[in-house]
Amino acid sequence: MDTLLVITNLPDAESARALATTLVEQRVAACVNILAPCLSIYRWEGKVEDAEEVPLLIKTSAARYAALEEAIRAYHPYELPEIVAVRIDKGLPDYLAWVAAATAAQ
Repeated sequence: MDTLLVITNLPDAESARALATTLVEQRVAACVNILAPCLSIYRWEGKVEDAEEVPLLIKTSAARYAALEEAIRAYHPYELPEIVAVRIDKGLPDYLAWVAAATAAQ
């Protein structure tokens, strides 16, 4: 069972909720946690920028990653969204099985 934790950031709570709902409805994510806003400092187009962003923690299966990435890119308001996937090596087996079942293509 290959489970991934995918991280992205949105510019505000409204767009974070909309994206999270879309990802779960499309079954490319089993669960999305919308975290409290944070301050991001980054280099963009040669300048150091800062922005308040809303992080999302997305749980999915490796089999659904390509579809998840496609959905994030389609619905994300940023020109270049952060999409970082981390493989989950350990976890409660029943939870990991639920992630796989919840993201199984219908």
